[in-house]
Amino acid sequence: MRSSAALLILLAAATAVLAQPAGTGQSPKEIALDALLSERGPAKELDAVIAAAREKGIAAQAILEARFLYHVDRREDDAIAAMLPEFTARRDTFAIEDSAIFALKEDWLAVVEYVQAIAALKKGDKDGFKSHITEAFWLSPRQASAFAPHIDRMRLEEAMRQIRIDFETRLTDLDGAPVLLKEQLAGKKAMVLHFWSPTSPACEASMPDYAATAKALGEGSARLAHLRPGTPVLLEGPYGRLSSRARTRRGVLLVGAGVGITPLRALAEGLAHGPGELTLLYRFTAEPLFARELDVLRA
Repeated sequence: MRSSAALLILLAAATAVLAQPAGTGQSPKEIALDALLSERGPAKELDAVIAAAREKGIAAQAILEARFLYHVDRREDDAIAAMLPEFTARRDTFAIEDSAIFALKEDWLAVVEYVQAIAALKKGDKDGFKSHITEAFWLSPRQASAFAPHIDRMRLEEAMRQIRIDFETRLTDLDGAPVLLKEQLAGKKAMVLHFWSPTSPACEASMPDYAATAKALGEGSARLAHLRPGTPVLLEGPYGRLSSRARTRRGVLLVGAGVGITPLRALAEGLAHGPGELTLLYRFTAEPLFARELDVLRA
């Protein structure tokens, strides 16, 4: 099984061995290295390919990198944090010729900082996490998409810890009758939705400018239409890299359909662009959403 694309983004560099097919034309050492970097099965299978790699003379640096890849791809943060002593011991003795995945020493140092950040996060050391993850960004900005989820998670956990719910809150049901929150939730499961934008630290200061858009597809989304202005709501998302931070060139193409135009409209409004540099392809069945806003953008 090959490494995922997201994992290759994390490391920002990959050796040719990952790009070529195993078998014909490869030496036994290359085949062993390919198996080492590709293994994502149970831990005992990883141990087996590590043993085979050592027999073929694979450098300890490459084995450490492969183990790191394995745990990152499996999202095993505890295992990554446990590798910290090995990373710090090799921090200053890194040799590119022994590496299987790094083309620059800065990329290696960024991952060392990343491991330190994860270890700090596991210990509840918020300041340590911020310090190390900031240094990782500084050393290798192109790996930002790999670091960001941990920052998002930490901020989300902080926000959720501050939430206090008053179950005596008086609400109005869809028929206009008063009801207490605790009565509405009696014997039911509930979900708290947190809205926070990881792409804009100042988003809360500009909340009055935000537009909430939802299509009534079920009972939950249908209720949104009946919320009164000023009703506190907590929403979470969106996820992924749908932000201007993912932009790598002047020309931008945005493609969406139906209600999927919602985030694209907001993204298009915030992108700096000249004539002909931004193209938006939008498919709809009846009437387009945000027709007026799209006309303004097109003008």
